[in-house]
Amino acid sequence: MPVSAGTCPRNFTPRTGRRTTTRKDTSIININELRQSNYLQKKDVEPATLVTIKEIGQENISKEGAEPNLKWILYFHEVDKGLVLNSTNGQIIAKIAGSDESDDWADVQVVLYHDPNVSFGGKLVGGIRVRAPKSAAGKPMLKPHRGNNRPVMANEEEDESIPF
Repeated sequence: MPVSAGTCPRNFTPRTGRRTTTRKDTSIININELRQSNYLQKKDVEPATLVTIKEIGQENISKEGAEPNLKWILYFHEVDKGLVLNSTNGQIIAKIAGSDESDDWADVQVVLYHDPNVSFGGKLVGGIRVRAPKSAAGKPMLKPHRGNNRPVMANEEEDESIPF
């Protein structure tokens, strides 16, 4: 049966010219499900997810046999996959934690969310961003004390005259 351009029957395979059959008992897959990753992807943080930083370390994220590509990876208590840390998210976490030193980031809570406005290579592709958790009504947020792990209440004053 000749088929004119643009009028291909739904179950017609143009390359072979054969009709295909479909099984009604198979489920439809999304092609994004075919791509597995050892690290968090934007689909993993929909809806936004509150996490607590467990640790940070450097890992080679390149495929086997490729040139090494070392990146900083954040791991969290609540999820198994790590987040490949980029400069923007690193700066935001430093601000939330009150320290530029990643050693001070342990046990700091952040929210991971999908931001559709993240660009890569000049194109909007979406990606993972971090933000500070929102406080519950009437309860002040805890902010980490720079230099140690003791949190202080946001409205609590730190006495700078104490030498320790």
